[in-house]
Amino acid sequence: MDSVPVYPYPPESALPDLPVEYILETRGLTKEFKGFVAVNNVDLKVQRGHIHALIGPNGAGKTTYFNLLTKFLLPTRGTILFNGNDITSEKPAQTARRGIVRSFQISAVFPHMTVLENVRAALQRNLGTSFHFWKAEDTLYHLHQRARELLEAVDLSSFANEMTVNLPYGRKRALELATTLALEPELMLLDEPTQGMGHEDVDRVTQLIKKVSAGRTILMVEHNMNVVSSIADRITVLQRGAIIADGPYAEVSKNPLVIEAYMGTADTELQGAH
Repeated sequence: MDSVPVYPYPPESALPDLPVEYILETRGLTKEFKGFVAVNNVDLKVQRGHIHALIGPNGAGKTTYFNLLTKFLLPTRGTILFNGNDITSEKPAQTARRGIVRSFQISAVFPHMTVLENVRAALQRNLGTSFHFWKAEDTLYHLHQRARELLEAVDLSSFANEMTVNLPYGRKRALELATTLALEPELMLLDEPTQGMGHEDVDRVTQLIKKVSAGRTILMVEHNMNVVSSIADRITVLQRGAIIADGPYAEVSKNPLVIEAYMGTADTELQGAH
C-alpha cells in the first residue's frame, strides 16, 4: 500500500491574523526635559475593548504621556507599540491614520457652524477630502445620514441645527465626542472628558463614554474618581512620572501608595477624590 503523504494542517499561511490582546503597549517609555524626568520608565498595557483610566495627582506626567502617544513629543527612550507594531518614531498624522485619536484637544469644534455641520466636517476629514464650505448644500448631502447617526449616538439629534456657540458646555463636550467618532478611531484617548462640568453634565458624558466604548478601546485621563470607578475596567496610577499602582478600581483605591499620593496620608480609602 502506497504511503499517504502527511501535510501540516492548517498550513501556517492559512492561519488567520488574530488581533493582539493589548492594543497599546509602552515599554520603558521615558521623557526628560533638561534633566527633569516627566515620564519615568512606564510599562503600560491597554487591553483591547477595555476602558482604561490613567490617573494621578497634578504633575504626575499624565498629559506628557498622552503627548508621547500622539507623537507631539518624542520619547527620550522607550518603545510604543500599537496593534503589535512599533510606532515610536512615527509622525502625528501617521499615528492618527492608524486609528489613535485624541479627543477634546485636537478634535476642536467650530463655534459658528451648526452642530450637524461640525460632524459633517469631521466626516470629510476622515474621507481625506477638503472641507468645501463653499459648495452647495446638496453636494454634501451624502454625509448627512452618517452625521445624524453620530449625533444620535451622543444624544444630540435635537440640537442638529443649533449653532455650536450656543450649546451648553456639557453638550459641546458631547459634540466633540461625536466629531472624534467621525474619525473612526480604534483607540480613543480622552483627556479630562468631564473637566469643568456640573454634576448633571458629568453623569451624561460618563454614560456617553460607556455607550460609545462598544467596539473600541478607550484610554482616558480623568480626575473624577466617581467617573473612573463607574466605567473603567482597569486603572493605572502615575506619580512623578512613574507607575505606582495598576489594576481594577477596587484594588487600586485601597493601595496605600495611591491614597498617600492623593490625600497625603495612608489612613483612609480613596473615594471621590478629584
